[in-house]
Formats: sequence, structure tokens, C-alpha cells
Amino acid sequence: MTTSKKTRPALANNRADTKIGFVIKLLNREQGATLDELAKATNWQPHSVRAALTGLKKKGHSVKRVKGDETSCYSIVRSANS
Repeated sequence: MTTSKKTRPALANNRADTKIGFVIKLLNREQGATLDELAKATNWQPHSVRAALTGLKKKGHSVKRVKGDETSCYSIVRSANS
């Protein structure tokens, strides 16, 4: 019988020369980024941007959504330990 260790998920690659790296860079800005900004920056459809945000969450990033009057803004939340 083997035992499995639970390990902390690896954070997504944040290399700036990849689209997901660019998404992470935009999400790390103080103001974060809107869905439209992310879609235009990556040339992705909105549903693809939302899927990428879900993928980042699954890889250990804490992605926060703040609803504004007309649009939502997304950002990566840094923990006190970071």
C-alpha cells in the first residue's frame, strides 16, 4: 500500500514572454485588470480568459474579483507570507 503526500500546487509559470505570464503581470498591477483588458491583451475570447483565471486558481494563485458599477476587476491577492 502506498501513501500519497499532499503537496502544495505549483504556481503557474509567470514568464512574461507567454500569454499566461502576461495575464499574471496584468493581474499583479495595483488596479488589477478587467476581463476586456485581459481579452484585448491576449487576443483571447472572454470565455478563454475566464478559463485561464480558473486555471490560475487551480495552480495555487488567489484570484480576486471585485465587482464595479459596470464591470468586474480581477487581481492576484498576495498573502502576508509572500
